[in-house]
Order: sequence, then C-alpha cells, then structure tokens
Amino acid sequence: MNPFDILNKYYDVNSDLYKILVEHSHDVANKALMLAKNRLDLHPDLVFIEEAAMLHDIGVSQTFAPDIFCDGTNAYICHGYLGSAILMREGYPLHAMVCERHTGTGLSLAYIEKEELPLPCRNMLPISIEEQIICFADKFFSKTHLGEERSLKTARFKLEKYGPETVARFDNWCKMFL
Repeated sequence: MNPFDILNKYYDVNSDLYKILVEHSHDVANKALMLAKNRLDLHPDLVFIEEAAMLHDIGVSQTFAPDIFCDGTNAYICHGYLGSAILMREGYPLHAMVCERHTGTGLSLAYIEKEELPLPCRNMLPISIEEQIICFADKFFSKTHLGEERSLKTARFKLEKYGPETVARFDNWCKMFL
C-alpha cells in the first residue's frame, strides 16, 4: 500500500495542513524505523511501521486546531479514533489501530471515563510492538515545530500533566527502545 494514495484522497496536496501532516509524519516514520531497527529481536514489521506512521494522524483534518490549519468541528483529541474510522473504511484495520491508539501514550478506558473525554468508551492503548514504537516515536515531534526533535527530557515532561500512568508507559518504552 502507498500511504500517499490515501492521504491524497483526504487532503488537498497544496494545502498548508497537508504539508504539515506529511512533514510531521515523515519525522515520526523515520524515528520509528530507527527505533525498530534497534530492536529487530522483537521482529517489528518495518514496512508496516513506515506505512502506519505516515497515516497515524490522518484524522486531524476533522478536528479544530487553527494553529495547524485544521478547521473541523471535533476536539483535537478525537483525531485518533476519527483517523481510525477513515482507515477502517479504506480496508486497513491494523493501520487504523495505530491511529486510534497513538494519542499520548495511549488512553485507557479508565482515563477516558475519569477525564470525561469526548471519545468512545473503550481502551485505546497501543498493543502490538509496531503500535508501541510509532506511539513512542510520535512523542518526539510536534506539528507546530516541524523538523525539531524533542529531547527525551522534554518529551517526558510534556506527558507529566497526564499523570503517572502515562509517564510510566513512556519510561517503559525508553527501556525497551532506547
């Protein structure tokens, strides 16, 4: 599969949002592939990682985030499950799970309910090694500071406001992938 065939179906290739999405996704894909190649003993699917990392944020256009030219009606936190729905319709259920499970370090059902998030009530935690690698890689890049990789300390600090469970998953990935 070619991720650009799907991206080009849902985005205007000449838009600012498309440029942001593609650059961010390239950065995440490159970091995820580097991490995966360091852990070939875990048998990560490198082709899948590259494809899914390029598509992990496909749902952002349906959210409202004016800083990155998103003029949708949903809260930004919804972009994961919205992207998952797109990829399910396209016939890529495994890629869809990467979309749904990459927000933060994943979102547990308990966290979704406790915070009363506008999300479906289900666990959205990364399960497969590929989901975990992409989710981890994504924590090092933002869409507002393109091309700048966050330090490990900064990436971890940005997660602290979401609680100890979130930070614990990140710390575990540091041990697994770095």
